[in-house]
Amino acid sequence: MTARPFLPYADRRLHISADPVEAVTETVRMIWDDMIDTMEAMPGVGLAAPQIGIMLRLAVVDASEARGQVVRMANPELLHASVKMRSHEEASPNLPGVSARIERPRAVTVRFLNMDGEIEDRDFVGLWATSVQHQIDHLDGRIYVDRLSPLRRKMLVQKSAKLARRG
Repeated sequence: MTARPFLPYADRRLHISADPVEAVTETVRMIWDDMIDTMEAMPGVGLAAPQIGIMLRLAVVDASEARGQVVRMANPELLHASVKMRSHEEASPNLPGVSARIERPRAVTVRFLNMDGEIEDRDFVGLWATSVQHQIDHLDGRIYVDRLSPLRRKMLVQKSAKLARRG
């Protein structure tokens, strides 16, 4: 498989909802494989298909320390979120060179189609939960900076653009 390039923050596709996946096919499995290669090349703990220009509700997450425990998800939806929050420094390759501390529920229960095409409900905690929520945001056309104040978001977007121009 292969690592794919990331869309820049200004790309319209990053700001619209992705389309549902009808079934887990061989094509979907190949996209997941490319997504895993792309995530590992970053390196990162998760990736949503729209980040690489594929407008399907597909995500991969691997927040394990040893790696190699990737969870492949199609059509992930949040069923439950804990009341206890967790703060984590988040970033995105679509907005390189910047990051921000984002507060999200510490634990979540998510329903998705797994790699066998079966509906699965799974609990995620800590960094796993943060990454899953981050990917669902991408699938809904949101980026972590959308959770910040308009001024803070504008500052980070401008800083990222400035860093990109320096290249």
